[in-house]
Amino acid sequence: MDTELRAFWQRFFEFNWKFGVFLIILICVPRFLLVLEANATGNYGYIGIIMLVSAMAPFLFLTQSGRRDIGIVSSGNYGWLLTAFVCGLLISLLLYVAGKICYGNSYENWYIYIGKSYRIPDHIDEKTKSILFTVMAVTGMTFSPVGEELFFRGIVHSSFAKSIGNTNASLVDSTAFALTHISHFGLIFLDGQWTLLPLPTIIWIISMFFVSILFSLFKKYSGSILGSIICHSAFNLGMIYAIFYLLKN
Repeated sequence: MDTELRAFWQRFFEFNWKFGVFLIILICVPRFLLVLEANATGNYGYIGIIMLVSAMAPFLFLTQSGRRDIGIVSSGNYGWLLTAFVCGLLISLLLYVAGKICYGNSYENWYIYIGKSYRIPDHIDEKTKSILFTVMAVTGMTFSPVGEELFFRGIVHSSFAKSIGNTNASLVDSTAFALTHISHFGLIFLDGQWTLLPLPTIIWIISMFFVSILFSLFKKYSGSILGSIICHSAFNLGMIYAIFYLLKN
């Protein structure tokens, strides 16, 4: 008998790959559509809600034992947590360099397009810019890392791992993570119309896949989902810093 799922959910599901597919459909499909809608309208309010729902999924569906099994435990591996932060930061800056070399300041550069959603004024004084950066950095280092890691590297990964093992489960959750991020970049909304950027999208998907694998590794080495959250938070910090201070706004 499964001990991961709460008794209520055991009436409908087993904790296996089918449950993982259910979660991906339940969360990722609406999220994909909401992000596209936000990119078209400029209203990103619902994105915070979907991140909150993602973060709540383990607490809604799993028992306390189940939550421990997916990595919601403390970590005393401070060396790995620090390494996770440094690696996340470096990888995000490396992705900035790659985008700059390949696509300059065009909207084919992933950080340029994502930065458009931040609505940084063309003429902004340094004090106001630093305040805006701080707000965006704090938000970016909390909502999506916590929500996405508890969801993708947490409950989704473990449900697939129960059926196909940890290695294959990492491939599945990383693929789901990468494809979900096409809504953030790849399928872009410019001048009132949608455009798919074939090669930049492929590069972005591959990048997000391997970034996701990196998050998984730090969950493993730190012994806690906190490792992947910290790596993800640092990645977002590096991306936001690049958007505010390294790109030509």
